[in-house]
Amino acid sequence: MAITSANQLELLQTAEAVAREKMIDPGLVIEAMEESLARAAKSRYGAEMDIRVAIDRKTGRATFTRVRTVVEDEELENYQAEFTVEQAKQYMENPEVGATFVEEVPPVEMGRIAAQSAKQVILQKVREAERDRQFEEFQDRAGTIINGVVKREEYGNVIVDVGRGEGILRRNEKIGRESYRPNDRIRCFIKDVRREARGPQIFLSRTAPEFMAELFKMEVPEIYDNIIEIKAVARDPGSRAKIAVISHDGSIDPVGACVGMRGSRVQAVVNELQGEKIDIIPWNEDQPTFLVNALQPAEVSKVVLDEEAGKIEVVVPDEQLSLAIGRRGQNVRLASQLTNLDIDIMTEEEESKRRQAEFELRTKLFMEALDVDEFFAQLLVAEGFTNLEEVAYVEIDELLVIDGVDEDTAGELQTRAREFLEAKAAAALAKARELGADDSLLTFEGITPQMAEVLAEDGVKTLEDFATCADWELAGGWTTVDGERVKDDGLLEQFGMELEEAQSMIMTARVLLGWVDPAELEAAHDDDAEITEEAEV
Repeated sequence: MAITSANQLELLQTAEAVAREKMIDPGLVIEAMEESLARAAKSRYGAEMDIRVAIDRKTGRATFTRVRTVVEDEELENYQAEFTVEQAKQYMENPEVGATFVEEVPPVEMGRIAAQSAKQVILQKVREAERDRQFEEFQDRAGTIINGVVKREEYGNVIVDVGRGEGILRRNEKIGRESYRPNDRIRCFIKDVRREARGPQIFLSRTAPEFMAELFKMEVPEIYDNIIEIKAVARDPGSRAKIAVISHDGSIDPVGACVGMRGSRVQAVVNELQGEKIDIIPWNEDQPTFLVNALQPAEVSKVVLDEEAGKIEVVVPDEQLSLAIGRRGQNVRLASQLTNLDIDIMTEEEESKRRQAEFELRTKLFMEALDVDEFFAQLLVAEGFTNLEEVAYVEIDELLVIDGVDEDTAGELQTRAREFLEAKAAAALAKARELGADDSLLTFEGITPQMAEVLAEDGVKTLEDFATCADWELAGGWTTVDGERVKDDGLLEQFGMELEEAQSMIMTARVLLGWVDPAELEAAHDDDAEITEEAEV
């Protein structure tokens, strides 16, 4: 096939037709044609030649040119596409390195093989352009709901026609035992769009919490208008869900607005989610209050929050325990996801037994350490004393409020408490030395003998060992495993060690060992302080 006046316009018509069919820029199709013609010309003139083709966008005329570049003598490698300054003087005036010489060459007559190759190039370029267009279009729609038509099912995964592309609804993203047939209409959440070699991959979901949030946004105008805000969503897809909402307009009830007249709004969402039961919870910035709401329909007697550990204890009436936990732990699990707290539920009877056990344990401790009778030890516990350190170092006035305690008695109590603690520290120090702890660790500021004993038992025996520890190894922390929060106990957590304190002590140890420049450490602290100030502002 030669590019003649008879088929010049046909090139443009073909480009326009392909562009309309694939919904891409006609210029991209023409560029693909230019590249395919250039490849065919190289098979005629030589693969090493730099042959280029330009198609006029108005007339369709294809111009074939040969390009040669001026290079330094020692850099000359391709004699068909490059020449030296001296050689270039035959074709150019005052040639310089980097200049190009362009000359038109006759169009080529393409045989069957060349024409087939050109066609493949065009198809490849068109596919690439189509993939780019699909990726850009659907990337902007990630995080939204899309309607599609089921094309087929492959190994439990559903392939969905979403208009200008195909999405995949994986087996684990379907609700329960949903099954679809070709041509079924389906509504999904665009969870992710990735650019891959085989084209953009559009990953759909019907189990994502965001899917429920977007459905409510469609059904509740107040959410769409940002009058009501969805703060959190927790789902057991196809079974039960909890959604926390708050109203930015005091005159609008967020729960009532989401439920709708006679439940019409929430029922529309329930129907889309295969009958998934939905608890609509009023969000509250006070975590205990929010948790009480999240555990509905169970009634809560008392809440004890440990903000540092991110854990919360909930006390419920004995008859409410099964309701609070839910079937197979569903209710408490959803409440935990909704509040992002680790929830420990106990009955009033269980809490009473625990409190009694703690009371007896502290009573026994005071009896043994202070050499007092049971009644007096119980008085101390009843006044709120939980350990010997509090007795030993509290202001003496706090002891004088106890019935029957005068200054002499209070002083004697503190003396006995301090002597007991000192003896305990001496024993711990001896044990730490026996385990191999050296003076670099034992004399390090902030490390008590009891801490040194615990560290030595775990193999941390020198300051170098201590400096290599991570903060969470000392203070403990929380990690997420398979979607569940798991507690990592720290070596020094029992002594009240917190993450910030652990970080500070570790960095101080590294400075003492010469591992960290004090100036760099001070600069880092200054940067942290600036960030904190900006956050507060």
